[in-house]
Amino acid sequence: MSRVTVVIPNYNGLRFMEPCMSALKAQTYTDFCVLIVDNGSTDGSVEWISSLMDEKENGDDRTLPGIRAILLKDNTGFAGAVNVGIEYADSELVLLLNNDTEPEPDFMAALIEAFDKEGNERLFAASPMMIQLYHKELLDDAGDGFCLLGWAFQRGVGRPVSDAKFSRGCQVFSACAGASMYRRDMLEALAIKGSRSYEGIGGETYTCREYFDTEHFAYLEDLDLSFRARTEGYDIRYVPKARVFHVGSGTSGSKYNSFKVRLAARNNIWLCWKNMPILMLIINLPFILLGILIKLMFFRKRGFGRDYVKGLKEGLAGIRSCRKKYFRMSRLGYYIGTELRMIADTFSYAGDLIRRKL
Repeated sequence: MSRVTVVIPNYNGLRFMEPCMSALKAQTYTDFCVLIVDNGSTDGSVEWISSLMDEKENGDDRTLPGIRAILLKDNTGFAGAVNVGIEYADSELVLLLNNDTEPEPDFMAALIEAFDKEGNERLFAASPMMIQLYHKELLDDAGDGFCLLGWAFQRGVGRPVSDAKFSRGCQVFSACAGASMYRRDMLEALAIKGSRSYEGIGGETYTCREYFDTEHFAYLEDLDLSFRARTEGYDIRYVPKARVFHVGSGTSGSKYNSFKVRLAARNNIWLCWKNMPILMLIINLPFILLGILIKLMFFRKRGFGRDYVKGLKEGLAGIRSCRKKYFRMSRLGYYIGTELRMIADTFSYAGDLIRRKL
């Protein structure tokens, strides 16, 4: 049994798989296995993954040790795929890794170091420094933030990799699930009640708990999970020594598109409703409404105004079926800490925005 399972969700990402796997082969930390979860791909990914399994059966040394694959019949979204991967990962730690990433050789070792550091027993997730693959001098993500306007944002996006602010490790609101490591027993503690089953291409049934909320399908599911973790008193850290190159929007195809704008708008409504107690919602509602208005104007200028409104309507219509996390007095301190983190992230976001504009 390896200490780490690398779960790679894949949907029509054949062009990314070879570079990603090559980068994993070059890791200095070797106590890991790889589990690829294919989401009903139609681009030849299934055949490529099957050939990897054949190489493993034949004892080919070029294949990563312990590599496994789960081939799902349908596209279950990011949340469904990684939930299956986490469920069938037999390890202490789980590294979720997008197929359009290429980690540096010391990437995994740096994340492991964070979990092994004395005093980090409550560390739930470690988020790396993500760097733009096609502009390697620029940051893509330095952990995710969440501001009072109800916006999730990538810390440091577009800033130089050399920026001293992002060379220091720190607590962050959320880990980016595109390339972050999680403690599996804490994932189990945070799982939503109930389970889901998915069919494999060979008729197999894969049943898993819901670590990431599958109602999200894609987008903001990682921030939703981190919100739950924060209100349980778990820590989430940004680890700049762990560096990974990232294409970005490798599956959806672009930064803004109708599908992405609609789902993000819908999921944002659910994120706030599910995780904020009523009093916290009331306090933050004026800021959230202002954030919605600003985003509406932003997306109208880019031709996605109708998609954004459609997503908001879907979010409001689906509130009743959301699996809301209800307030517990014993967690009051953690809710206050979360609110303070949102306030700090608001100033951080504004500062980064001003620096980018200048």
